[in-house]
Amino acid sequence: MRSVPVADSQLADPAVAGPLGSLALSYVRPYSSSLALRALRWLEGLERLGVVLPFCLVHDVGLLFAAPREQLGVGPRVGGDVLAGRMRDGARLAEVYRSVLVELGESEAARRAAQLKMNDDLIIVVLSRLLGTVAARTAVPPAYRPAVPIDASLFDDLEPQLPALFAATRREFEAAALGALESGRLFVLTMADALDLDTLRLFGMLGSEAAGALAQVDLLAALESPEANDIVNFSLEILPSVLETKTRPAAGTSASHGYSGLGTRGSIDSMVLTELAWDDLELVRRIADNEVLYFAREQSKDEQKRIHYLLIDASASMRGDRQTFARGMAIATGKKLLLEGEDVAFRFFDSRLYELHRSRNGQLPTAHLLAFRGERGRNPARVFAELSTELDMARHRDPRSPVVHLFTHAALYIPREMVQAVRQHAHLAAVFILPSGGKLDLDYLDLLNAHWVVDHATLAHGVARADAAKSILTETQGAPEREGAPLSIRPPGGPRSLRGTSQRPPPPSE
Repeated sequence: MRSVPVADSQLADPAVAGPLGSLALSYVRPYSSSLALRALRWLEGLERLGVVLPFCLVHDVGLLFAAPREQLGVGPRVGGDVLAGRMRDGARLAEVYRSVLVELGESEAARRAAQLKMNDDLIIVVLSRLLGTVAARTAVPPAYRPAVPIDASLFDDLEPQLPALFAATRREFEAAALGALESGRLFVLTMADALDLDTLRLFGMLGSEAAGALAQVDLLAALESPEANDIVNFSLEILPSVLETKTRPAAGTSASHGYSGLGTRGSIDSMVLTELAWDDLELVRRIADNEVLYFAREQSKDEQKRIHYLLIDASASMRGDRQTFARGMAIATGKKLLLEGEDVAFRFFDSRLYELHRSRNGQLPTAHLLAFRGERGRNPARVFAELSTELDMARHRDPRSPVVHLFTHAALYIPREMVQAVRQHAHLAAVFILPSGGKLDLDYLDLLNAHWVVDHATLAHGVARADAAKSILTETQGAPEREGAPLSIRPPGGPRSLRGTSQRPPPPSE
């Protein structure tokens, strides 16, 4: 299909000619027009964050971090005389710009761009980290406000039109930005080398359920948080054990779907035919004792209608290793449940219960889980009273059965009646993290459907910590639906010796 050149009306419009003409300074040329359209979204996202930059800078640096090298061409788009005729000191600034792009392209994050799978929001955040100081040092405002139509044909065969587009408006803004890039060159390159590739890889694996400015703020906070790096590293240790999880159809007796196995309940048409080989008296006895075998039917997960609420303790007692373990476990548990076809939502709490963050389209609210900070003390009674009220209200508008997963400190003293109130509306499982030298002594443990205990010695050793997390993830298969299945996890013979011991909880005191 023949490309459509930029129309004369668009050429006369500074909102179009300004950004497109700045590509005369560009040294990175995508082979696909869709990549150039992504650069327009990056430009808009940076403006929302208050980072105003020339389109050529956003376009080139963004593509270095967003696309593999085989999808890009590198080289000048126009001759140096075109730049020198319209921009003061244009040839020298263009050469400085080219050298910075070459050094950025050699950074580890840029070289691994294809494996990182960064979405547009993450690219915007990376660009704001790298080029925020350039925007802050650019004292000259742009002579136009970008408003380029989302039309891929604008970027087809654009090179012949770049000289006219570049000359269509004043270019003091581009010159000032390149001058700021020259003075802040060392800072930009340092920020590129300092990008946490593990965090970028985790976001590429898990994504983010939100989009827009709020998601970008959470992403910025996660990249700037030193505590988030520990959570990311721990999550990457245990996530491979859950990424191969598949949705498993449940066994039912209704005449739908296919057969999934054998069971002792079913209809006559599903009876195993060999049962008819018994003599009459033995067959009657087997029927009376519920020993007759039937083929069990597959049942869709949708028919189970469950929603999982993952509650994470964000109080001061959860700082350090406990915070890392709790949030890493919440991320891995949420991903495992999503892969099994379940609905998942996350909430933090300290002295109050914070707003709900749901997982949508198979993506976790990863940035929120990494960046959230709670600074409001501790009040378990209030939190669980509020949770009970919300679960009671939700059951009238949401037919799904709720399952509450709790990740908290071993000293979470909740009034027993509050736990009973929550249990009236939901299954309840908990992961308790012991302090150094502490023990679990809570009077409501018998009310939980399942609970796990992780001691301080386990948290102190990386291998034992990862093994403990994987053990819990394995045990959580169906755990909240069965009554009382606590698991104590501690390394009795050293950090590499991990042993889980199951035990029945004490009977209810009522």
